[in-house]
Amino acid sequence: MDLLDTILNAMDAPPANNEQQKTLIKKQREMMERMQNKQKEELLRFRKYVDERMGRFAKDDRQCIEFQPLDKVHRSVIHEIAENGGFIAMSFGREDVDRHSVVYKKEHAPGEDEVTARRNGDGWNPEIAKEYAERRRERLAQEQSDKEASTSEAAANCTSSSTAGDPDSGEVKPTTNYKAKYAHLIGESAALQAARKTETNQSYGFVPSKNKKDMRSIEQTLADIQAKKRLRLAQQQELEQEQQAPEATSTSTGDP
Repeated sequence: MDLLDTILNAMDAPPANNEQQKTLIKKQREMMERMQNKQKEELLRFRKYVDERMGRFAKDDRQCIEFQPLDKVHRSVIHEIAENGGFIAMSFGREDVDRHSVVYKKEHAPGEDEVTARRNGDGWNPEIAKEYAERRRERLAQEQSDKEASTSEAAANCTSSSTAGDPDSGEVKPTTNYKAKYAHLIGESAALQAARKTETNQSYGFVPSKNKKDMRSIEQTLADIQAKKRLRLAQQQELEQEQQAPEATSTSTGDP
């Protein structure tokens, strides 16, 4: 018997479950199953209720229907059925407080004011719609006024900067005298007579033929170049022959 068997045999065996504990565990399991079945049945009844209400809503003239505050699971059922039926479902309110779902027909989708009002917890009715429409008009007018004011301010700043030199003439004048800054280069009195007159070179990048030292034509130049190459080649051959002649003489007169 090895060491591991010795340790295992020395350990106490786990306590055996008595009949009372087994019965308690069985009851808990059965209770959990009953609760799960009850929740499934309740969701099936709720789904049937939502289906029937959506069916009536599709046939009447109402633009939307509102459900009571529900948890996330029940709201998901409403959104699923609404999507399958071609409706728009939205949820408003605080979670676990008054979060509820509102279903709209696609041709009567909620506007910006209604969505904002419902998110703020104000609900929605003709009076609230009128109030939010007035707020929106005031907000748009304020934004337009601010935009015009910023545009006018930018134009005024641009005009003031352009007339800073002389307000009457509208000309921009430098604030420093560049002649005084560069007096050590151009002198105190720089005039046109003191400057060197320059002329534009009409043939920039090309040398006029009258300024060329070599008056030969292109054909004559090429011929001269080839003649020089032939002369250089002939001179190189003569030099090689002169170097080979002494070697041949020494070889012919040598001892066998």
